[in-house]
Amino acid sequence: MTGIVDVGGGIRGVFSSGIYDAFLDEGFQADYCLGVSAGAANLITYLARQRGRTLTFYHEYFMRKELLGLETFLKKGSFLDLDYLYSTLSNEGGENPLDFDCAMASESAFKLVITRAKDGKACYIDKSQFTKNDYIYLKATCCLPLVCKPVRIDGEDYYDGGLADPIPYKKAFEDGCDKLIVVLTKPRSEYLIPMEYLPVLRKFSGRYPEILRLSETMHKRNAEALAELEVLEKEGKVIIAEPDSCYGMKTLTKDTDAVLKMYYHGYEKGIRIMQNA
Repeated sequence: MTGIVDVGGGIRGVFSSGIYDAFLDEGFQADYCLGVSAGAANLITYLARQRGRTLTFYHEYFMRKELLGLETFLKKGSFLDLDYLYSTLSNEGGENPLDFDCAMASESAFKLVITRAKDGKACYIDKSQFTKNDYIYLKATCCLPLVCKPVRIDGEDYYDGGLADPIPYKKAFEDGCDKLIVVLTKPRSEYLIPMEYLPVLRKFSGRYPEILRLSETMHKRNAEALAELEVLEKEGKVIIAEPDSCYGMKTLTKDTDAVLKMYYHGYEKGIRIMQNA
């Protein structure tokens, strides 16, 4: 069983948008998809076979003041308005609705991971738990500390799935995959660097100390995971897809030119993966 694990990365996720559009053009459908943060949104759109949809989100919608910025924070208490992203735009009748029925009808398995705030536990959500026009799990897996208020589900607060399981390749193998395409959205060496916003998080993390702990240790856990993945890559069990450059983009960078460069870079990588698979 061939699977895809997509680690997300905010607006840098446009890199994997290019990969999946290439896969759709080449007629490749993975058996299993596991997404983290923006990677989950990209993968469910891939299963919905909506070519170009995620590029529109990154290139156009992320540039809107309604979605991202200080004005959003003043109105909603979050710098990134996840309700605008995954309700207003994505629901039926929205500007760019997810083809939910097509995604759910796909023979491919789909899961995403979210982080429970109180204890830092990774919770894996199967597509069977999704409800049309209620994409709360997508909101939760994309919920960055400091950037967003936590997403509340059944009385519990949740954050970005990458905190608990930043590169969830072990879960994919446990679920039956024997070959994986692991999609990174920055060069692998950059995953070994501590988070930039740790000093600020330390000042505002009193409510959920586990979120701080996970944030402080993420680069070390990434290093362990990547070391194991590189061994599996040599054994032919893993393909690591990573950009050669991020064109100056960080998680929330608004730069339409860089977005397009990263998208087409991802598309080329996707074609190469198909040629070498």
